[in-house]
Amino acid sequence: MTDLLLSALIGYLLGSIPFGVIVTRLGGAGDLRKIGSGNIGTTNVLRTGRKELAAATLLGDMLKATVAVLVARHFWGETAGLVGGAAAFLGHVFPVWLKFKGGKGVATYLGALIGVFWPVALAFAGVWIAVAKITKYSSASALAASLCAPLLLAIFVDSITAIVFAGLSIALWQLHHENIGRLMAGEESRIGEKSAAPDPQS
Repeated sequence: MTDLLLSALIGYLLGSIPFGVIVTRLGGAGDLRKIGSGNIGTTNVLRTGRKELAAATLLGDMLKATVAVLVARHFWGETAGLVGGAAAFLGHVFPVWLKFKGGKGVATYLGALIGVFWPVALAFAGVWIAVAKITKYSSASALAASLCAPLLLAIFVDSITAIVFAGLSIALWQLHHENIGRLMAGEESRIGEKSAAPDPQS
């Protein structure tokens, strides 16, 4: 039990690192939370027009979860790695450094998948890219990819891992409930566009 608690703590603290906020400030782009949708993730960083900052944000938000999985697994085993990855996702969504107001966790979800079973992470990325090219909606891409991942994990890994990621997918969908409403109304911002209104799930 102590091992799992340590894994969760390490994962949460790593996940809480707000790379989007850090890289935009260091890059001279201002406070990301006052730009576009206000979200701290990669899609909103793109609204600054700085693709290099968006790439750095994506990489950071992914790798913090991957590292959480790998570190916990190395010291305490597979279950601990799974706990670390899930905790990193929660840390990104509820970061202690930003008064528990974080992002929607798509990149961090992907990073956890990389650490747990990278072939499914590739499938997740493939679905995201395909849907993004067709629809130009980042939110729709994330929602579709997060539906596929637990199913693939159930087939190629095990039921426990699939259940954990199914829970993360449910959380991800809940975090995107405003986006879902805008998608249904035809009002969702497309990739690269400025958000029409502030996003409460920043």
